[in-house]
Amino acid sequence: MNYRKLSLEKHAEWRGKIETVCRVPVGSRDDLSVAYTPGVAEPCMAIHNDVEKSFELTRRWNTVPVITDGTAVLGLGDIGPEAGMPVMEGKCALFKAFGGVDAYPICIRSKDVDEIVNTIKLISGSFGGINLEDISAPRCFEIERRLKEELDIPVFHDDQHGTAIVVAAALTNALKLAGKRGEDIKVVVNGAGAAGISIARLLLTSGVKDIVMCDKFGVVCKGDPRLNEAQASISLVTNLGELRGTLADAMRGADVFIGVSAAHVVTAEMVKSMASKSILFTMANPVPEIEPDEAKAAGAFIVGTGSSQYANQINNVLVFPGLFRGALDVRATDINESMMLAAAKGIADYVPADKLSREYILPYAYDRGAHECVAKAVAEAAIASGVSKLYKK
Repeated sequence: MNYRKLSLEKHAEWRGKIETVCRVPVGSRDDLSVAYTPGVAEPCMAIHNDVEKSFELTRRWNTVPVITDGTAVLGLGDIGPEAGMPVMEGKCALFKAFGGVDAYPICIRSKDVDEIVNTIKLISGSFGGINLEDISAPRCFEIERRLKEELDIPVFHDDQHGTAIVVAAALTNALKLAGKRGEDIKVVVNGAGAAGISIARLLLTSGVKDIVMCDKFGVVCKGDPRLNEAQASISLVTNLGELRGTLADAMRGADVFIGVSAAHVVTAEMVKSMASKSILFTMANPVPEIEPDEAKAAGAFIVGTGSSQYANQINNVLVFPGLFRGALDVRATDINESMMLAAAKGIADYVPADKLSREYILPYAYDRGAHECVAKAVAEAAIASGVSKLYKK
C-alpha cells in the first residue's frame, strides 16, 4: 500500500483530525444562563479568588497543547509551523484515543528561544501540562529547561524523553531475552541530537554504565570544540574509555546499537563486529540505519525499528498518552526521571513473560491496556516523588 499517497487523499477528505465537541446542554434559556451569562460569573470569581480552582471548574485539568515551531518535523527538517500541523493534529488524536487527554495543536511562527518560551508561558494558564514537539536541537534543550523552571505544570519534550522512555522499555525486555544486565553492557548511541542525548541520560540513570555517543563526525569525545552545549555536557558522562574514531570503531564489541540518525549508516560488517547476542534499535525514519533482514543475517539477536512495517516497533505512541494521563490525574507539577523510569517499567512489564520473544519485546501501540499501565505507574511515581498537588506520599 502507498501510505503517502493514501494519507494525502485522506487528509483532504478529513480536513483535520480533531474537532471541538460541546460537553454541556445549550438548548434553552436556562441552559445558556448556567453555561454562559449570567451564571458563569460565579465560577469566574471563584477562580479569581483561587487560581487552582481552574483545574476544578474548567477543562484545564485534562488539557495539553502540542507545541511546535516546525523546525524538526519527522525526518523532514525545518518545514515551518503550518507544515507541521498534520503531525501535531495526529499527536492530538493519539492523546485522546489512548489517554483520554484533550490536546490541541499550537504552531508558533518563531525560532527565537525567548519568544517561544514567553509565548508558552503566556498561554500556560489554559493547560494542565505542556507537550513540546519537533523543535530542533540545541534550542529544544534550552526551551524545555526554562519552561520547567518557570512553570508549575509538567513540561515534556516528547522527541527527547518519549523516545528515551520507549527505548529504555525495549532494552529492558531485550536484555532479558539476551541474558544480559544493563550494568555489564556496552551501548553505542548514534545521533547526538535531542533524542540521542536523552536516551543516553535515561539509560545512565537506569544503571547502564558504558555508553559511547556518535554523530556524523564519529565518536563524541570530551573537549571537541565542534560540540554544542548539550553534546559537551553528555560527553562528560559517556565514552569514559576515551575512544576515538568512527561509528565502526565504536560498534566493535558493543552489545547494543541505538540509532536515531540516518538511513543505511550501519553495515553488515559493523553488526558482525558486535558482541554475541547483539541488540540493534535502528530507529531512523522512514529508512532505518540498516535493514532488519540484513542485520539479522549478519548475526543480530534482536532488531527493533521505528517503523510499523517491521516487528518490534519502538514508538513514542506507547509513552505520551499514558504518561500525561497519569501526570494530569494527580495534578503533577513536573515530569521527573522517576516518572520516566516508571513509564518505561510499565511498558516493559506489560509484556507477559510467556509472550516475550525476539519478535515481540514491546506492546503494540494500539493496546489500550499498555497505556493504562503507563498512566498508573506514572501517577504512583509522581506521588512517591512528591510532585503531586492532589496526593502526598
